[in-house]
This record gives sequence, C-alpha cells and structure tokens, in this order.
Amino acid sequence: YPQIHPPLSHTSQQQLATMTGTTPSSEPHQQKSHSDDTHDQSNSQSTAQLVVDCLLNEGVRHIFALPGEENAEMMMALKASEIQVHIVRHEQGAAFMAGGFSRYSNVPGVVLGTLGPGATNMLTGVADAHFDRVPVVAITAQGATTRVHRESHQIMDILGMFAPLTKWNSPIRNPQSAVEVVRKCFKIATTEKPGATHMELYEDIAKQRCSLDLKPMKILKVRRPVPDEKVLGQAWNMIKKAKSPVILAGYGCIRKVASKQLREFSSTTGICVMNTFMAKGSIPYTDPTCLFTIGLQSKDYNNLVLEKSDLIITIGFDMSEYHPHLWNPNKDKTILHLDFVPSEVDSHYDVALEIVGEPSHTLWAMNELQQKDPVQFDPHKWKSIREAFIRDFEEYKDDTQEEVLKPQKVLYDVRQVLKDDDILVSDVGAIKMHIARFYQCVKPGTCIISNGFCSMGGALPISIGVSLAQGPDRKIVSISGDGGFLMNVQEMETAKRMNSNILCMVWEDFDYGLISWKQDNEYGEHFDMKFGNPKWTVMAQSFGWKSFSVTKSAELRGTLEEAMKIEGPVLIHIPIDYRENAKLTKKLGNIRVTL
Repeated sequence: YPQIHPPLSHTSQQQLATMTGTTPSSEPHQQKSHSDDTHDQSNSQSTAQLVVDCLLNEGVRHIFALPGEENAEMMMALKASEIQVHIVRHEQGAAFMAGGFSRYSNVPGVVLGTLGPGATNMLTGVADAHFDRVPVVAITAQGATTRVHRESHQIMDILGMFAPLTKWNSPIRNPQSAVEVVRKCFKIATTEKPGATHMELYEDIAKQRCSLDLKPMKILKVRRPVPDEKVLGQAWNMIKKAKSPVILAGYGCIRKVASKQLREFSSTTGICVMNTFMAKGSIPYTDPTCLFTIGLQSKDYNNLVLEKSDLIITIGFDMSEYHPHLWNPNKDKTILHLDFVPSEVDSHYDVALEIVGEPSHTLWAMNELQQKDPVQFDPHKWKSIREAFIRDFEEYKDDTQEEVLKPQKVLYDVRQVLKDDDILVSDVGAIKMHIARFYQCVKPGTCIISNGFCSMGGALPISIGVSLAQGPDRKIVSISGDGGFLMNVQEMETAKRMNSNILCMVWEDFDYGLISWKQDNEYGEHFDMKFGNPKWTVMAQSFGWKSFSVTKSAELRGTLEEAMKIEGPVLIHIPIDYRENAKLTKKLGNIRVTL
C-alpha cells in the first residue's frame, strides 16, 4: 500500500523560501538514502539480501506477494535473485496460493506482504493453512524502528495479531538474527504437526548493511521419533482381543507415506477403514475395506459401524476433523490413538492407549507384527454399508434434469472424467458437504477440503498454487459456490497471467446455501440471504478465460471432457439444485441398514 510523498520541486522550494524567509538550496532536494551511510557496499550486503539468501537456502523458488512501500527493499533483493515472485491481486489470495503450493511442494509456501492492511488482509489465508496443518511462512513488512513505538501511519501490532494463528513468529531485529529467524520459521513450520509461521522485517533493518560473512544456517534433516516395541506389543494385544475393530483415518494418513502402509495393513488384517473429509484417498474407494468418508454432523451409514465397533483405531487424526462427541457421545468407546503427537485431552476422546511417533513407521511395525502373529477380520461384515453408499453415489448418474443440476450428478460426472492423479479443490459451503459425501478418491492428496479454519473463498487461489506446484501434467478442478467464488474473484486475472492449468466450477444458487440449510434444520426456516450474480461467461471472457454454462445434465460430461483439453484457466457455470440439501438431511436422519 504505497505512500507517495514526492519531494518538493525546485520552484516549490523557492515559493516556500519566500514565505518563510529562508534561502533555498541551489539544487532540488534529494532524500538521503540509508545506504549513503556506507562508503563501500561491495564488501557488504543488506539485511533484505541476507534474508533472500536464507530463503534460497531453504529451497524457496516461488513467493506469492503484493508489494508496498515498506517491503520495497525486500522486493528489490528478490528481483536480483533466482526466486520467482508471483504478484497477486490481494494478500488473502497470496496466502491461499502459498498454502496450495505448499501441499504439493517439498518446501513451505511463502507469502510476502506489507504492513497494516497488507498484513490484516493476509491473515485469513495464513490462518487457513495453519488450522489445516499446512506449512506456510508469512513475511510482513513493518515501519522503521524509529517510529514503531508511537502512533504512526499504518503502524499496528502485527506480531500480536499473527501470534494465535501461527506456530511461532518473530521480528528480525538486526542482520545477525535474520539467519536464525528464517531458519527457525521453516523448521517450526515443517515440524509435526505442520502449520504457519511468521516473520516481520522493519523497513530500516531491511536496508541495514551487514558483513558478507553472515551466511544462511545449515539445514539438518531430523528423523522423526518412532514408538518402542513395548507399546507396539500392547497395541497388538488390543487388536487381537477385539471382535469388531475399525480404523478412522485422519489427515496425517495422506501427508506422509502412511497411506501405503495403511493400505497394506487393512488388506492383510481385514480391518475396514473410514476416512475424514481431509483424508480422502488414504485408502482407495474401490478397496473392499473402504467405508468411505465420515464427518457429517448427521448420522451416516458408517456411523453404524462405529456404534457396533469395540475398538476404534485413529491414525493421524485431528479432533477438528470430526469431533468425538459426534461419534462417541456416551464416552464408552475403546480408542487406540496413533499419531505424530500425543492425543488431545477431551472427555469424548479418552484413549485407552496412544502410540506417539511417525504413523507410517507405526503402521510398518504393525505390518511386521501381522506377518509374525497374524490376525484376520472379515471385511465383508460391513458389505451392506458399502453397498448402501454406492447406491447413493450412483443414484443420479443417468439423471437428465434440466435448468438446475443435482449435486450428486455433477460429482459423479466429475469423478468419471478426472484421472486418479488429478486434483479436486473444494471451497467451503454447501458444496463441501456434497463433495465430502459423494466424491471419492483413489489416491491420497487428490482432494483438498479445508476442515480446520474452513474459510470461504479459498478454492480459486489454492488451485492456482496447486497448479504451479504440479505443472501441466495434472488437471486441477476447483468447485465453489457463487458466494465463495466471488470472495477472491480478482485472482482470475492472476490465474490468466500465470496461465494456471485449472478448471473452476461455480455452483450457482444465489444464496449462502449452507447457512440456509443449517438454519432450516435448526429453526424450520432461514433468514433471507439471497443475492445477485454477474453473468459468469461474460465475466470469464473479460478476464481472458474460456468458459461454459451447463443447464442440461445430459450435456455435463461432454462439456467437462471438452474443458479438460483446454490449456489455461477455464470456468464452468452450473445452476445447482440445492433442494437436494433437505432431501439429504431427511435421508441421514432415517439411516437404516441391515448389518
């Protein structure tokens, strides 16, 4: 957010001198730069240059940024580096992009903004990454140290604002601390469980010169801890004694190589697996041990399995994904907790045993125990559950409805068109509920659903970040409601400029559909939240996007296949039939399955 204060012209200085009785300089005024204090810059570097070197040392090659006056020194240092800076249209979009990029990169995503409104705009996207356990490093500028102690233009407590929404944050107070702050931000962001970190760089400190002897710190790869044999033996005895165990797979099952070990474990033991919204693909939906996705507040078919189970094995599970009071209301379930960190303290999640360590290693060790002392359960015990789900998934696959399309039909066709490696990004709203239940995955990490912070408006910018990380070989499809998509619609220009290989689908109902749905469920009516929309294809054309509008169910699949062949960003507008929301509520309220 530039502050433009041009120096007085020579003529203006003469006029001012006449008014004040002073003698103007014979030369126009030139503001002295901080660097003028250093006689020889060839043997020194600015703190900003040092920070950029540290970022390069961390493996950073892309930064999502919006420039301002106070981060100008940092921008100039980046300009002279090999780091590619992607200029965006809003800091929130930049933070979402960094989160999307981070999910498919070996290094945390980095977002850069200025002070004041630049920092406040950025915060929502940073918080979304943090609550979803995505490593992101945020960098904000701050005013000069000579003015931060008093009331001054755009000065605010940025560190205090970011503190509760990051794992760690710190200012860079001098060049010597810069190398440590950068290293610590990246180390903490990637330490289990991952999340966001934040550093603040004062305007004058960014310009301060320092010795070239200051170098980035060495990066030491740390091996994650693994559980001891004793606790593994105790866990195995619990599994052997169980009559009807089931696995609840959380987000930790897709962030690491745990998915491979999980598939082997469920296949050889016959223990069935249900996944949270964020763990889709941790086991293929085609696998006979897969009991699909759980997490809706209403009871679904797989809740019946939890009710009948005498041992629930949670793996890489966060309570924010699906709170235990919804599946353990009587606090009587025996829970075996496998995760990177100890279990959260909650009366509905009072674990019988916890195995703390790398879940992939824990599952590998259990697979070894299975070979030595095998157990065998019958996955067909829950065959009726799988069949009930599949009937629902396919109920409208041949639907021919026109004018408005059913969510189930849309998601069925999307699944048929996307390859196993392609990625679906869900926005937040009623669309998230339908994607969670009706869209299934074969591979881990192929469906992004925010279920921590749950911010609307993230799907478009997240898709841009994912596309950059993945390249052109994988198609990225995002699905947003009309409310969510317009929250960051300005990033359509960014996507066009970056030629992002994304397909954005907008479900239109002229309403904040999820809130209406929930109010209807609780109060029997809802507040009027209707709004208007642009002409989607005209808007897309104005941004240089290809676009389609589909109002006939029978034409959807062909349109999707055509759109998939187009290089660059594409928008598909679909008027959606959210009458299905109330029907789904009614169905889930009357779940009946013969086990």
